[in-house]
Formats: sequence, C-alpha cells, structure tokens
Amino acid sequence: MMRKAALSVFGMVLAITAGCASYRPAPPAFHAVLNKPYHLDSGDVVRLTVFEQAELTNAYPVDKAGYISVPLIGTVPARGRTANQLEGEIADRLRDGYLRDPDITVSVEQYRPFFIMGEVTQGGQYSYVPGMTVQKAVAIAGGYTPRAEQENVDITREIGGRVVTGRVNISDPILPGDTLYIRERWF
Repeated sequence: MMRKAALSVFGMVLAITAGCASYRPAPPAFHAVLNKPYHLDSGDVVRLTVFEQAELTNAYPVDKAGYISVPLIGTVPARGRTANQLEGEIADRLRDGYLRDPDITVSVEQYRPFFIMGEVTQGGQYSYVPGMTVQKAVAIAGGYTPRAEQENVDITREIGGRVVTGRVNISDPILPGDTLYIRERWF
C-alpha cells in the first residue's frame, strides 16, 4: 500500500515537472526589440505623402513579398526597413528623373495584425494598436476562459529574422505580428 502511494506521488511530481520543462523565459533580445524603431513587414500599410503631388500621396500596402508599389517608380522594398529608411529610398527614386527636390514623408497608417490563441473566448487575428499590452489583447479576444493561466503568456515573435518564443507577464507590451498563446492552468 505504501509503495503504491509513493509511486503515485512520484508520478504526480514527474507530471508537474514535465510541464515545467517547456518553460522558456524571454531572452534579452525579446524585450530589447521593444526599444528599437519599428520595421515594416507584410500586412502593414504605409501612408506616403508627397508635397504638391496629390496623385502620389496615398496609402500603400506592403505585399506578401515585402514591397510597396508606387506610381512612376514601381516596386520599392519595404520589409525590414523603418519608415525613415523607406522615405529615403522613395525620395532618391523620385529625384532620379521625376521630381527635382521631392519633399515626402512615410508613416505607418495600419500595423499588421497580431494573433491570439489558446484559453481565450475568441482566438484569431486582430488589429494591432500602438501601446497594446498582453492584457489588452486578451480583452479584445473576449477575455480568458475559466481554465486560463492568467499570470503570464507565451509570445512568439520574429527578431532579426529568427522566430523566438518567450514567456512574459500580462502587463508586457506586444508588437504587430506577435502570436500570443494563453496556456491552460493545471489547478
């Protein structure tokens, strides 16, 4: 009888520690990317404003290949660039035979969506709003289910061309393109 009880306790301890084996704290780069300039990617929409050129001033989506298509100059690579870098590239191309001294600005009009799944009422794809935290994202997804782990979540994000997953608190900010996974609690 004692042996069965000991084996039962050992089995429970093993099951609990197996659940802990998947824990991955967020690496330092995970939070460092929050303080860097925003880099464009597929799904973003940029607003190009060209002073005194109404036909060029418009919103341009970044396509799945990472380009925007601008009249006169064609496709311009946007993926991985900041709005300022894209602004410089477009100005250089317009200066090359189209406009004498182009005065332009590029800003992000719409960010790519974030994704949320797991123990939330309605998982899926949602629009990103600057300053969004995990807690706000969960609220947008209809809140937690009764079985949800509510202290921290796993976030998968692309950092420097690599996909990285880390566990963060619910008060941490999220970025466009992040995938949030709300785990099920054990007790």
